[in-house]
Amino acid sequence: MKLDHSFPQPTEEHIHGHKPGRSAWQRVNSRSALMLITIVLPTLAAILYFGFMASDVYVSESQFVVRSPDKPTTSGLGVILKTAGFSNGDEVYSAQSYVLSHDALRAINRNNDFRNAYSAPNISIFDRFDPLGWNASFENLYRYYRKKVSIEHDSTSSISKLTVRAYSPEAAVKFNRELLEMAEAKVNLLNERGRQDLIYFAQKEVDDAKAKSRDAALKVARFRNVSGVVDPEKQAAVQLQLISKMQDELIASRNQLMQLNAFAPANPEIPVLKTKIGALSHEINLELSKVAGSSRSLSAAAAQYQRLQLESQVSDKQLAASIASLEDARNEARRKQAYVERISQPNVPDEALEPHRLSGIFATFVFGLIAYGIISMLLAGIREHHD
Repeated sequence: MKLDHSFPQPTEEHIHGHKPGRSAWQRVNSRSALMLITIVLPTLAAILYFGFMASDVYVSESQFVVRSPDKPTTSGLGVILKTAGFSNGDEVYSAQSYVLSHDALRAINRNNDFRNAYSAPNISIFDRFDPLGWNASFENLYRYYRKKVSIEHDSTSSISKLTVRAYSPEAAVKFNRELLEMAEAKVNLLNERGRQDLIYFAQKEVDDAKAKSRDAALKVARFRNVSGVVDPEKQAAVQLQLISKMQDELIASRNQLMQLNAFAPANPEIPVLKTKIGALSHEINLELSKVAGSSRSLSAAAAQYQRLQLESQVSDKQLAASIASLEDARNEARRKQAYVERISQPNVPDEALEPHRLSGIFATFVFGLIAYGIISMLLAGIREHHD
């Protein structure tokens, strides 16, 4: 028996691990499928959407700036008001926040104007608000509103640009004009409220100072009525003058009595002089007690009167200062008068600016090519690693 020790020759199938021709066909099919998924279908979808389904978008723009005759502040009150934040910058950002707020949407959506304008049947189902009628809530409308209305502020030029996108020229300019008017009204409201607050607090200070001054004056008048003294200091001066005269007369009477006692002891005027001297001494002591020496004296009243008079003077000075502050507040409020100046009125678009149909189709095609290239390289790497 003869043994065949020869080995079978390897075929091409054994060498490459697969049947010839099948791998190339699979690669062609996989590349065609990948190209269909990443390039052909997205590009066809873009052509279908941008060419036949996407609605024309009309853009209306307006520009405005908030101005204020802001002059250098010299008074102390002006510095306080400026540091308190009463400036036109606050009105600008408040107006922007208001335009993008729920309140602004409610205002322009009265009688469902905004909802109806963006729910018209002629608008594409992809662009229309709530096309299937599943969620017509106000919050959903507000999210849709934020996509159609935008406002930008250039801090360098202080110019704000309001942009409204709509599917008809009339709706775009209508809502832009209404929002611009509401922004102006909001600036005026904030400005007027700021002016009123400035004047209100200054006027309140004046009223409080008037009340304190009136109370101090009433205390002085009540003291005069109770004590019976108009001005203790002046009245004490009068009393001292009277006492001085009586003391002079007392000294003269004593000298005369001494002379009569020395040269004419039997003179009948001696008893009269003694009586006069006694009366003068008693009167002097009485008048001195009125000026000082007791709780009811003029000196004690003068201390209380000086305290009341000082309170009255301080109250009057505070009243004068508060009146000056009120005038400064009024001047500051007039100086801080902010107003909206329109740079450009809302334009009526005569041509749809969006969507960019050709660029959208081209961009879809380019992104498809990029995706095809990336995925092809990934698959090639995977195949090499597997082999």
